[in-house]
Amino acid sequence: MEKNSEKAVRRSVALPRKLVEEAQRTAPASLRGNFNQLVVVSLKFWIEMRKRQELENEIALMARDPGICNENANILLEFEQTELDGLL
Repeated sequence: MEKNSEKAVRRSVALPRKLVEEAQRTAPASLRGNFNQLVVVSLKFWIEMRKRQELENEIALMARDPGICNENANILLEFEQTELDGLL
């Protein structure tokens, strides 16, 4: 029995022919003959790319946050002495 999140959802979409041709042409050989799987893999890749971009944006915001910058500077000062103990 399939879990709800694993059930297939059928959608009819209209895609530009050139986009489909380019996707099939540039796809790994294992996906060229299975357009459905190519779309699944492409959507998963796009989702992961967007999540990574969102994380990078949040990290960039934290890097500009004065409170976080001050805390990082304090931590650096606390550990600065241990850098001189020869345990590198």
